[in-house]
Amino acid sequence: MNEINQQNKEIVWGFWQRLNHVSAENLPATLQGAIHPNIAWHGPHPINTISGVDDLVHDFWQPIRHAFPDLKRTCDVFIGGESENDNWVTATGYFTGTFLNDWLGIPATRQKTYIRFGQFCVMHEGKISESYLILDLLAVMRQAGFQVLPPSRGAEGGRVPPPRTNDGVKLMEQDEMESRRTLQLVMAMIDGMRRFDGENLASMEQEHYWHPQFRWYGPCGIGTSRSLSEYQAFHQGPWLHAFPDRGTSLVDSGRRMGFVAEGMYAAGGIWDWSYATHTGEYLGLPPTGVPITIRDFDWWRREGDLLVENWIPIDLIDIFRQLGVDLFARMRDVAAW
Repeated sequence: MNEINQQNKEIVWGFWQRLNHVSAENLPATLQGAIHPNIAWHGPHPINTISGVDDLVHDFWQPIRHAFPDLKRTCDVFIGGESENDNWVTATGYFTGTFLNDWLGIPATRQKTYIRFGQFCVMHEGKISESYLILDLLAVMRQAGFQVLPPSRGAEGGRVPPPRTNDGVKLMEQDEMESRRTLQLVMAMIDGMRRFDGENLASMEQEHYWHPQFRWYGPCGIGTSRSLSEYQAFHQGPWLHAFPDRGTSLVDSGRRMGFVAEGMYAAGGIWDWSYATHTGEYLGLPPTGVPITIRDFDWWRREGDLLVENWIPIDLIDIFRQLGVDLFARMRDVAAW
């Protein structure tokens, strides 16, 4: 499995490096060389699902390259592994480019723009057969001058940093024992979250898994927490107030990425997964009683016996869509003022 994982990472890494330099004319051929013809591609709302490499070229890559002609991808974390009976390659980082033409209705700024991404790819016979991509479109709106949610509780502004150790891109094979330790710690932390008693955050005993000064890098709308106490105050507490039954659904829906680990890093995710009921106020929205699915990814870094950094994109635009709020319409309303 390590040999297969290394081969898959080499394929995806090389493909992404070629995309950073390919001309518009050669873009379709480059994509067709690395992507399965019948790829099942899933992106953030309002892009959502695309089937087949030809439609992927037409509906995603050509529009984003038209908007950002000098688009480049930089990975902050890049790992792979086997989970849920599939071979995955996964990464988080940024697309960067000059915003020259409107994109998804967001007005072009003609300025350098940072698009935070998180992606999971399924590899089959040397090609990407499935892809799940979250882009922080709220942050793109914010860079264009539009704030469609209340100010974040956490710190926000500028780029989310890469790992403080600058070693998140794992192109070489990693120590299997360290990988197991990382995965075991992540799974123990998640088991702790399942012990929430519905009232007291301390019931999850998260201090056993997180460094007191760990960094939690949430999406635009939530922001960054710089300690366990900030994380509980800025994200975990408000989230559980809004979605107290999170993760208790017995209905399997959507896609599980499961969990992979390499060395001191691990990743996991779910896509359109039946998740929780909106029964409390969240980011200014009163409770609706609506059950939601969620698109949510995590990348973790371990030091010793504790987790010290966590990157987590969430498709908040899709969540608000399910709750009856169109955040793109809010942006258009602001633009019309």
